[in-house]
Amino acid sequence: MHSTYVRNFAVTAAMIIFSFLIIGIAFGIASRRVFLSETQEQVKSSSRELAAIATAYAREDDLRAPELGMTLTAVAGSTGQHIFISDACGSIVACSDPRISCPHLGSVLSEELRDSLPAEGSTSQSGDLHDLLPRNCYTVITALTAADGALIGHLFVSQNTEEALSIWASILPLFFIISLLVLLLALSLGFANFRYQAQPLREMAEAARRFGRGDLSARVEIERDDEMGELAEAFNSMADSLEKSESRRREFVANVSHELKTPMTTIAGFADGILDGTIPPESEKKYLQTISSETKRLSRLVRSMLELSRLQAGDPAEMLKQSFDISELLRRTIVNFADKIEERRLDVDFQVPEDPIMVLGNADAITQVVYNLFDNAVKFSKDGTSLGVSLRKDNAKAYVSVRNHGSTIPESEIPLLFERFHKSDRSRSQDRDGVGLGLYIVKTILNNHGEDIAVTSRQGVTDFVFTLALRPEPKKAGAAKKDRQGDLT
Repeated sequence: MHSTYVRNFAVTAAMIIFSFLIIGIAFGIASRRVFLSETQEQVKSSSRELAAIATAYAREDDLRAPELGMTLTAVAGSTGQHIFISDACGSIVACSDPRISCPHLGSVLSEELRDSLPAEGSTSQSGDLHDLLPRNCYTVITALTAADGALIGHLFVSQNTEEALSIWASILPLFFIISLLVLLLALSLGFANFRYQAQPLREMAEAARRFGRGDLSARVEIERDDEMGELAEAFNSMADSLEKSESRRREFVANVSHELKTPMTTIAGFADGILDGTIPPESEKKYLQTISSETKRLSRLVRSMLELSRLQAGDPAEMLKQSFDISELLRRTIVNFADKIEERRLDVDFQVPEDPIMVLGNADAITQVVYNLFDNAVKFSKDGTSLGVSLRKDNAKAYVSVRNHGSTIPESEIPLLFERFHKSDRSRSQDRDGVGLGLYIVKTILNNHGEDIAVTSRQGVTDFVFTLALRPEPKKAGAAKKDRQGDLT
């Protein structure tokens, strides 16, 4: 966990640093272009304004006027630019240099430079203009024309780009320092956030290790309202389920051991008594009958457990694709109990409609549900009382009720009736052949059908009621045609 956490953070940090470098390089290139572009725009703006002034002097044939030179000097002083004017022959006649002995005045432009000058409009160049200016200069050259369009000279406005770049160079380190501080802060916060986010995972890993060592009480104690909190809650819920499952498994093993131990002890004891002569020959038949009875009870227990395994492996979706008549099923099952009912002298109150009631489910599985409920009702009814069976429909459900008169089941015991191997005291006294799985099988079958069962027991009357989903009635042809017509209109 720790190495994975460090590796993930290192990968994230590397991605952040790489992104920072890309952004820094892009910012450096873009800002340099911005500074140069701003300088060039200033030069072009000055050139346009001075060209209009110089053109006015040129039309009066007065490019050497001191006023024009003073104007150039004033503009150059406020902008930091270098400005000069040449006549049509390429001789410099005015300059922004305030010195009387300006080295540019009287100089003649080189032939190569004169060849590149525009006849009209303006152009720009970068460089020293053949040794007239410093090397890193940007110059806008504008042609000065007379009223008849004849060329009378050129205006040169230059700006040293090193000054702009020096400002850019002084700002760039500050940007990188601030960015580095922000990066370090982001990495620190990211590291803290990684630790915060990984804390539940570490606790869950530790809890899982405790689970592996058999400590099923381990839980993750995290109170957060984010996805990690939901994950921790789900982990604790899973841990609760595992603990309950383990508890049920241990209880199941204990119950199975108990249920197997008693008949096996009886069988072994009586068999040994017959073999070693402890039991006299005239009593052997009675004890052999006991051995046979206990053997059959073991067989019923094994069959019930195999049936449970089969039911729990069933597909609920497949069961609900089938349908059957629950009215007919109830009638057939009650007939099978005719002998037991007559033996207990029970009066049957059978309130089941004659018309078919089609429900969804597996007929064989629901038959087992009804059989187990009928068997319990008959077994625990007092002789001479009534046995009630009823069926009704309501809200797309069929309700089946099996009611008997006997001992009242305590309220605290009702939730335990559907537990595996649960047998109440009255059950143990009246049902020595049972294995305590009948009602658990009933509950399992109904759960597989998505249905439920409820129990009430008051004043000696115990009533089991379970539900089944009614099969949807198919539409008649006339009704379907009418529906289609309604859709068209």
